[in-house]
Order: sequence, then structure tokens, then C-alpha cells
Amino acid sequence: MGISIGHLLVVLMITLVLFGTKKLKDVGSDLGGAIKSFRQAMRDGETTPETEEKADKTPRVSLAEKGEVIEGQVTNEQQSNKVDRNT
Repeated sequence: MGISIGHLLVVLMITLVLFGTKKLKDVGSDLGGAIKSFRQAMRDGETTPETEEKADKTPRVSLAEKGEVIEGQVTNEQQSNKVDRNT
């Protein structure tokens, strides 16, 4: 009681009658373009081992080492958060 080739052909014919070949062609093109864009984005998002090594080797200099000091005021909320993290 599965789906046979005859059932698939009937569904295909009904789909062609309802939407027409032009609409189905447009949907197929849009779907193909979306998949292509997704694959390209996945490739662009990958990092190579060389890129990761360069990022790890760059020295990190803090503001204090540069001689730049940022002055600010600690609020009660910040102090209580600091105490909570230490316990």
C-alpha cells in the first residue's frame, strides 16, 4: 500500500494543471538559487587552519600595558555581581 509510480504521475499531472509549467520552473529556479546561496555562505563561514594559527599568534596587549587607563565608578550592582561570581 505504498506510493507507486502511477500515484506519483497523477500527482505530477494535477500539479502541472494547477500551477502551470512557468510557475513550477520559477519555483525550481528559486529553490536552486537558495540552495546555492546557502552552500556558498557555508563555505565562506569556514576558517582555514592558517587563519586560526595567525589569530592565535597575534599578541594581545591590554590597555594597562599600553599605558591607557580607563577610569570609572563601580556601582553596587556591579559589586554584588562580582561577589556572586567569586562565591
